[in-house]
Amino acid sequence: MTVSYDGHDYRLVMFDLDDTLAPSKSPLDDTMVELLRRMLDVSLGCIISGGNFGQFDKQVLARLGTFDSIGNLHLMPTCGTQYVRWSGDGWETVYAEYLTDDEKKRTLDVLETGAKELGLWESETWGDILEDRGSQITFSALGQKAPVDAKAAWDPDGSKKEALRAYAAERLPDLEVRSGGSTSVDVTKKGIDKAYGARKLMEILGLETSDILFFGDRLDEGGNDYPVKALGITSIAVHGWEDTHAKLSAILDQSG
Repeated sequence: MTVSYDGHDYRLVMFDLDDTLAPSKSPLDDTMVELLRRMLDVSLGCIISGGNFGQFDKQVLARLGTFDSIGNLHLMPTCGTQYVRWSGDGWETVYAEYLTDDEKKRTLDVLETGAKELGLWESETWGDILEDRGSQITFSALGQKAPVDAKAAWDPDGSKKEALRAYAAERLPDLEVRSGGSTSVDVTKKGIDKAYGARKLMEILGLETSDILFFGDRLDEGGNDYPVKALGITSIAVHGWEDTHAKLSAILDQSG
């Protein structure tokens, strides 16, 4: 089971979630549901993103439903700090790299203090600004449930997010601090990013970097998808789920 792209066969297609498979925090479109089901009939698939499993469930699993090839889908919530797979009758967590209570407390304190010092702590938000995802702490400037258009307008050039990321990274040298989605900064254990998740998945499934094709919207250096590309995995840059749909459709059509 493979898909073909640029003259090479790939056993697994890996995706970022927000702004790659769906708008931020939004469910998959009907056409993307259909396309992913089609892809999973002919290859393995993996979604790796900053959201927790509950977010994956709402955006992806509730839309895909259960079908014959659902077992070909692998999930890596919170940027690969967790790995969840289909057991045959439910989704099981294979591993989770949880932060300690001390790591969580220090991270929450630094992110809140930094956001306030930098003038990034907003008074009008949609939901919590800080979220403990177990294996990841996430700062979302406008709250977890902010509408897509508000998030897009908040920091169009990424400078606000980068200022907070740099502030936190300097004060949390023992942890991994990186830009997340359009308004977010994510903190995990040191050395854990999407490349870590990709390496773990390759080890578990017996894959090489040459077996994987990756779609992401933040492949620029410093973007949260860049570590996958830097690992040597063939990566396709996309701009929104519609772009992913068009490019993946063309690949599946070509693969026959």
